[in-house]
Amino acid sequence: MTNENTNRAAPTRRTYLKYGGAVVGGGLLAGCASDSDSEGKGTETTNADATQTTSSDATTESDGGESGPYSVTMSPMGTVEFESVPANVMVYSLLYADMAVAYGHGDAVNSLGFDSDAGGNTLDAYYKRLDGVSFGREGLTQLNTGSGGVNIDKELFYELDSDLHMVDPALVLSFDGWKKSDIDEIEEKIAPWFGNTYSRQHSQPPKAYRDNYEYYTLWEIAEKVAAVFRERERYEALASVHDDLLERIESNLPPKNERPTVGSVIFMEGTFYPSKINTEGFANAHVRPLGATDAFAEGEVTYQTAYDFETMLKVDPDVILHTFGVASYYDVAQIRKTLADHPVGSKLTAVKNDAVYPSGNPVQGPLMNLFQLEMTAKQLYPEQFGEWPEYENGDPYPEIPEDERLFDRQRVADIVTGTN
Repeated sequence: MTNENTNRAAPTRRTYLKYGGAVVGGGLLAGCASDSDSEGKGTETTNADATQTTSSDATTESDGGESGPYSVTMSPMGTVEFESVPANVMVYSLLYADMAVAYGHGDAVNSLGFDSDAGGNTLDAYYKRLDGVSFGREGLTQLNTGSGGVNIDKELFYELDSDLHMVDPALVLSFDGWKKSDIDEIEEKIAPWFGNTYSRQHSQPPKAYRDNYEYYTLWEIAEKVAAVFRERERYEALASVHDDLLERIESNLPPKNERPTVGSVIFMEGTFYPSKINTEGFANAHVRPLGATDAFAEGEVTYQTAYDFETMLKVDPDVILHTFGVASYYDVAQIRKTLADHPVGSKLTAVKNDAVYPSGNPVQGPLMNLFQLEMTAKQLYPEQFGEWPEYENGDPYPEIPEDERLFDRQRVADIVTGTN
């Protein structure tokens, strides 16, 4: 698979700073944003995600059987009533596109936040390793119509006439020109909202939603979305795969004093944009369970933080993980070469040890999360989990030998396609 977007410009760093977390908080590219947030709370609990898939009160759903009205509760919307399973769904983030596919409802998606190729390539890269799983994205409406920034034209909501807006209303309220009355209008005249974006980094939503906003883990959100699509069995089956994967990883982690220091970055135009790996939020759901030492743990790291080569060398992590590194805008193999050719970059331990790796997409759904956990485990602990193979930008997720895979691809594919 080729990546047609390799030479396309990602959103500029200036754009991200202007619009806060909106580019990555709800979008697909997040091409130049740090995954750190000053509002986030750090955690050193390495098994923070181990029990997140089985929260008994994560979803409120009325028991209406296979048909009839039902309800699902999630912040910031509260309880949302459904007459039937939505068949035409507005989606802004990869998080929810991946969930729709995971539950067999990918055809319901009518839109994505940004250019569908941008995030779609990433989904394709993972789905290539799941027999029969794909995401048909031709003809999807691009929601982001902002000029030099991030926004959605309200008229698009009327044009799409969706059964459900799987978008966080708090995120949309953060866009220029939107008022709470607009959010209410969309809900009353078209269809409900159902999305939670600020759980990505436990960052602060707009004032109108601030008092009662709740944060969820990735798999808690996944459980709620499964309830929307009435796909409880699929959710439980995928959650079981996730639990097994986490158990396998955590039971084989080396002692803490033998774990590497890890720096998660985006490198762009000679500058490193760092992010922390052990903070709360689903952005780190593929890294935090690995229990590695965060190279930036002691620093004041926000989305505005930028390091030059000299500052990065002072931190000097054992491993560098480059965010958005799989079938995305960043050619990590070329970045690795750029660092190696730089007089200061070549001194970095990670560069000298060939430990600069493409890392995952923080705006991840459950299927993405499984692959990204496996990928990170191999990158950080090759002796325990097998080495991460070479990866070229735009290629599918590498074909891992069957005896070195950390989860069963066929089991996941059968769950998604309904053949299990």
